[in-house]
Formats: sequence, C-alpha cells, structure tokens
Amino acid sequence: MKTFLKSLVAFSLLFSNILLAQTITKATFKVKGNCGMCKERIETTAIKTGANSALWSAETQQLTVEYDVAKTNPDELLKKIAEVGHDNEKFTASNEVYNALPSCCHYEREPSFLKSAENTTKTKAENQFFVRGNCSSCKARIEKAAKTAGANSADWNAETQIVTLDFDPAKISADAILKMIANVGHDNEKYKASDNVYKNLPDCCLYDRSLPFGEKSDLVHHDESAAPKKDFTQHADHVDKNIDEIKLIKLGEATTLNKKETGLTFNISSKELLKAACCNLSESFETNATVDVAFSNAVTGTKQLKMLGLDQKYTSLTKELLPSIRGLASPYGMNLIPGRWIGGIQLTKGGSTVTNGYESITGQINTELLKFNEKPETALNFFGDLNGRFETNITSTSAISEHWNQSILLHGNATLAKMDTNDDGFLDQPTGNQINASYLLNYNDLEHSGLGTHFGISFVKDERFGGQKDFDKNISQAQQSLYGVGIDISKFDIWNKTGYVFKGKPYQSIGWMNQFTYHQQDSFFGNRNYLGKEKTFYSNLIFESIIGNTNHKYKAGASFLYDDFDEDYLTQNYKRTETVPGLFFEYTLTGLKYTLVAGARTDFHNLAGTQFTPRLNFKYDVTPKTILRLSAGKGFRTANIFAENQQYFASNRQIEIIGNGGKIYDLKPEIAWNYGASLQQEFKIFNRKATLVADFFRTDFQDQVLADLDISPNKIVFYNLDGKSFANSFQTQLDFVPAKNLELRLAYKYYDVQADFAGGKRAIPFMAKNRGFLNVAYSTDKNSKGGFWNFDTTLQLVGKQKLPNLNSNPTEFRLPEYSDSFATLNAQISRNFNKNIRVYLGGENLTSYTQNQPIIDAKNPFGNYFDGGMVYAPIMPANFYMGVDFSFN
Repeated sequence: MKTFLKSLVAFSLLFSNILLAQTITKATFKVKGNCGMCKERIETTAIKTGANSALWSAETQQLTVEYDVAKTNPDELLKKIAEVGHDNEKFTASNEVYNALPSCCHYEREPSFLKSAENTTKTKAENQFFVRGNCSSCKARIEKAAKTAGANSADWNAETQIVTLDFDPAKISADAILKMIANVGHDNEKYKASDNVYKNLPDCCLYDRSLPFGEKSDLVHHDESAAPKKDFTQHADHVDKNIDEIKLIKLGEATTLNKKETGLTFNISSKELLKAACCNLSESFETNATVDVAFSNAVTGTKQLKMLGLDQKYTSLTKELLPSIRGLASPYGMNLIPGRWIGGIQLTKGGSTVTNGYESITGQINTELLKFNEKPETALNFFGDLNGRFETNITSTSAISEHWNQSILLHGNATLAKMDTNDDGFLDQPTGNQINASYLLNYNDLEHSGLGTHFGISFVKDERFGGQKDFDKNISQAQQSLYGVGIDISKFDIWNKTGYVFKGKPYQSIGWMNQFTYHQQDSFFGNRNYLGKEKTFYSNLIFESIIGNTNHKYKAGASFLYDDFDEDYLTQNYKRTETVPGLFFEYTLTGLKYTLVAGARTDFHNLAGTQFTPRLNFKYDVTPKTILRLSAGKGFRTANIFAENQQYFASNRQIEIIGNGGKIYDLKPEIAWNYGASLQQEFKIFNRKATLVADFFRTDFQDQVLADLDISPNKIVFYNLDGKSFANSFQTQLDFVPAKNLELRLAYKYYDVQADFAGGKRAIPFMAKNRGFLNVAYSTDKNSKGGFWNFDTTLQLVGKQKLPNLNSNPTEFRLPEYSDSFATLNAQISRNFNKNIRVYLGGENLTSYTQNQPIIDAKNPFGNYFDGGMVYAPIMPANFYMGVDFSFN
C-alpha cells in the first residue's frame, strides 16, 4: 500500500511539473477571410503551426487560439496564416498567394488589419481609450455619458477614435465609465454596446462595428443598399451558415450581381422596387433590363413577363423557393403578390439548380417576402393614380423572442374609375378589388442548436370586371346585350421549411420544404365561361454535405409534386391528376479559379412518363475582375393551354386542339434545352467603377405545344411541334456611376425567336427583335434629419414586332405584318423627410404612346372579327400616381 502511495505521489508531482512547464495562452487576432473554405484553411494552419485549438469567425474576422508559448508564438502563427493567403494584423499575404485562392475566398483586402506605422501613431496614454463612433452626435453622446458616470471631463476624437478622460480613480474606475459609454451605444475596448441600443442610434451614428479599434469607418451612415443577411429558410436547399458570408458586388445601388454565384444571378433589393410604382410583382421589373413586361390583352388589363425571348410560362416563378406562379395561376398570379410585401428578388438567367425542380427552362425568378431584419418595423403605404386605382399596404415585422420572429402582411386595392381613353367603348382596365393577407413565423437557432424553421400562410381574393363601359356586373351576361368580362380568383397557400445544420459540421445540413396550394378561378368572357380549380401539394427533401473537403460538395434529395386540375371551358370538362415523385443529385467542384456545378434529376411523371433532367453550370475567374460563365440544361413542363392563353378568350376565336395521343389535352409535354454563356467585366471609367455584362442564351425545343394564331383569324389552334423551335437571346448591359449618387444602367437586347408552324417556319408573334433600355437614378445626400431626394427615370425602346396574320378579315379589321417601333418613359421623384416618412410622385408611359385599335371590331364584340388579344403596345396614355410611406420602428 505504501509503495502504491509513493508511486501515486511521484506520478502526481511529475504530472504537476509537466502542467507547470506547459504554459497555455489564449489570444485573439484579426484575420481576414470570407467563407467556410477560409475557416478550414486558417484553423488548420494554426493547429499545424502549434496551436492547441483554433476557432475563426467570418462574421467577426477574428481568430481565437490557445497555444503553448514553449511551442509557438503569435508571430509564427500569423506569419504561417499569411503564407497560405490570409491577411492579418501582423502580416500581409503575397498577391500571388491571394490571387491563387479559390474565388469564394477572395475577401476584401481594404481596409487593412495590418498594424502599420500609420496605425501605430494612434497610441494612447493610460487615461485614453478606444471608443467607436462616427460623427459630432457621437462625440456629444460619448462625452456626456462619461461625465454622467463620474468623469471630470471627456474629449473624444472622431479621427483617432480615442476618448481622453479626466477622472478621480478613488471615486470612479475607467471600467465604469466605459461601461456607461457602451450603455449609450458605443463599442469600446472594454465593453460592447447591446445590439438593440446600437440599432436605435441615428443613421449618422451607425459606425462600422467590424473595424479594428482605432480605425474610423468610411461610412457616414448605413449603406441601405447592402444586402441583408439571408435567413437559411429563404434558401432551404442550402442550409449552410456560410451563406451569411456571401459578398455582393454592386452594379447599381439597389441591384447586385452575385460575383460568387455559378449562374448569372441578379439580386434585386426592396430599394430597387421603390424606384417605381411597383404595386405588384408584374410591375417589379420596370427598372430591370433582363425581363420584358407587357399587357397581355386589351380587356383584362393583366401583364405578363418574358425572359430570353420566351413567354412567362417557361420561367420558374417561385416564392420563398416554393412553386408559386404556375398552373392555373399563370395568367394572373403576378398580380397576387403585392410589391410592398417583397423583401428581395433573385433572378437567374438560364438553367437553374436541379434541387428546385424540372420546370425551369429560361431561368428562375424567386421572390422573398419581408422578414424581420435586426429590428422591428411596421410600415404603412397609401397609393393612388389618375386612373382610379387605389391601394393600401400594412406590413409589420417583429421579434417574438431571441429565436422567434414574425411578419404580418396585409394588402387591399380597388380600381374604381371606368376609363376609356381611346373611346372604343371598352374599359382600358377592369374595375374591381383585391384583399390579400399573409402571416410568416420564423425560428432560427443555427448557431447553437443548428435548427431553423419557417412557416407561412396566405390568402387572396381578387375580383375584376371589364368589357364594355356600360356593362352591368350585377346582371348576368345572358340578360344584357353588352359584352362583359368577369374574373373571380381565390387562392390559399400554406407552407413550411425546416432545416438542421449538423453540429461541428457547418457544411452538412438537411432541409425539408412542404406546401399546399388551392387555386380557384370563376370567369366569363362575353358568352364564354371558364372555371378552373387546382389543388397542389409539393414536398422537397434536401441533404447537403461534402466529399472529403469543402472543395467537393454535393446535394441529394427527393421531391414529390401532386397537381389536381378540374377545368370547364364552354360545355366541356377537363380533369387530370399529375403525380410526380423525383430524385436528384448535384455536385459542386470548387477549384482555384473555377466552380463547376453538375446536377441531374429523374422524375417519374404518371402522365408524361419518366423524364431525365441534367443541368450544368460553370464559372471561371479569368481575373478577379473578369468572370466567364457557361451553362447548359434541360427542362420539361406540362402545358395548361386554357389557363396560359386566356388573353385570347376575349375574342371570337374558337379553340381547336390537334392531338397526337398525349395524356394532357391529347398533347405531349414540352421539353427544351437551354445553353448560355456570359462575360462579366469590371473596370473603371474616369476612375469610377463600372460593370459590363454580356450574355447569349439559346433555347432549343425538343417538343413544344404551339398556339397558332395564323391558321385563321377565327381560331387558335394547339398542336405539338413538328420540326424546330428556338429562341436566341443576346443582351449587353453596362452599369456605371459617372458621378457621386448618380447611377446609370444601359442595355441592349436582341431576340431571334422562330418555330416551324403548320404553315412553315416563322417568327413568334409579339416579340420585338431589338430592345433598348436606359435607367438613370440620382439621390441627394442625407441632411441632418435623414432626409433626401431620389430621382429615377427609365426609357425603353421597343423595336418592330411580328403580328398575327389577319389578312382574311375585311381590310378595316386587319393588322400590318409588323408593328411600329415605339418608346416608353417612366419617371418618379421621391422625398424621404426622415427615416419614417417618404412621399413619391411618378408617371408611367410619359411618351403617351398607345396602340391604335387595340381591340379589333370593338363595336361588334359578338361578331366574327372581334379580337381583344392582339396587343403589342401600351393601351393607356400617360398616367400619374402618388403615394406615401410611413414606417415605425
């Protein structure tokens, strides 16, 4: 027993000596980086250099290490980290090593963390302390707080970020004074201000919290165009905490092109949407050159968008990355998402990821609804125009607890005036009203539990009445001789997205999205009735991880889509149920200068058969400022010929279907390949940054459902493609800031869209080959109260369009082969009196160009030649509107 005790004592003494000899030190250093790959590289290098542990945060740009002073030291650690490409407070990486990093790792190198001679001049005495601030208001607040705490005097310098204190240590400590300064909103070397206090500072006082102490922010106030941090629930297919660290390169102040995204993706912020009236999603692209928006007919007043020279139906339109405007919602769904509800839009040209489904052919437009972003906000909007359209929006985002937040979105609009500016007896736009409500509930605890979830529910009721000006909506069409149009839409959505990030593995996550939608439309067009009901259930399960390291990522998952359609057109009923289980896999390879995303999915469609959908996206950074992108992919969809062609219901045209044995309206599904290439170049003009983007996309249809308007003016004939159908799209866009606060966007687009119709190859109608675009935006500097002016104008030039052949009609009811070219001009002036009140005044179609005879044979709407679907230009002349925004924090 004694021997054992002696041995135990000897072992204890030896172990104590070992512990005493090992002096563990913990330290924190500033190290620059950008993403998950940076994190892995920095931490691995630190541990290889001798650190016992290392933890780097992209958000704070800080590396915390524990190390044995006998084995390594800060200089050695930071030198090795610089040698692998990461600037820090002691050493700078060589340009050669930095440029060789993968593109996702290219952090902003300025301002430098380096403790240079310039920085070391900012020394301080014992009674001097670093305190962050920005302006004269900060100075007054800091000095007052110091005196309140007990200092005899205080002098804060905005340039050096140092406060000099005179105090009696017997009465008050420096810690107590600095704590009081933090309590009023100013970070310092001892204490950090609470987020709530900091966020409520005046705009001019919002300093940059990420800079090292001693450096002053170059910002005078918050950059309102900066993209907010993305909640993973907005991108449930990529539940990676590093998504918060994506940097965006500015094109204009409110639209950004994601430099690190493999596809050509534009991020449109809510600030961009405020440049125009933007009453709903269809009006959200008036200042965007990529999307073309026009009226679909002269009776219903609805707008449709086109992208890459093809109709809206070939673009995947999602809300919160869930299917939104598709199926029976295609013709009017854009009007059902209020503009003031939109928190942001992601617009991707060409093939998108396979994780979001198989229907995307020309691209994807995803709409994000307003969510809580750091501080609660309630906003109230009133809008009215000279055409008798009025609307009100109420939005409220707030935190319920540390991890829970909610959004309440309300909208109502009414069109009251019966406008007939061209005196053809028909309303230029229908009258009616809409009631719309949504509720969003979010939970986010990715940092601790790794769990997050998003729940949403919405309902909309929309009623529209058009037709002849004296038509009485309260009397049935059968009991009056006037031509009327009535559209009654009800839509209900409920959805949930839940994700989990595995602990210790920020690159590995799983997400599950589910949505149920009910859509009902009851409508009549003169003596024609169209009734439609659609019930949809969508589910998507996605697992994301790596193969070996973060250079090799993959996503795998399964989806399920259920669509139940019940349509009545005239006396015929069309019912069908589509069930589509699917599997998909996507692999991402990240190299030094390139990123490759290759994906494929297989969907087992009960009516269209098994469909294989491959897609490929490739990005190569020729230089840090020159980016080449290539894409290729396949998409397929089932055509909804009645819902998608309602613009022709207000006419005398009879519908004829020439089937070929398909199981959907006796037609086969639509299948197309899309190929694209783009070049993004950043450069300087007059020493100011500019960005030029040129892209070319081609879409080739393997099969297509054609809507032929040329066989007869009295028919619209549907049949499957027998031959070739293609769309070539070329666009070049320059974004430039020629002077302070002045933004310029200039674009040119060329389209060549043709198909082999039954009568031979010809151009697709209503598609201009040439389009020009110019947007100019200017804003004044903010005054002391946060007030400023915004001026915005957009000029669009639309070239000649091929028109349907109506030559068998009498001369007065014919159209020329091509339309005339025309120009439209929109402009808006807004005044922010402070951060809570904004008033805006604008005009649309200020050139007052309108189409001559938008309705053919309008005087005889029940006759053989009546046609309200031949619209290629604006219907209404110049319109003026006014609105006011109130916000409450």
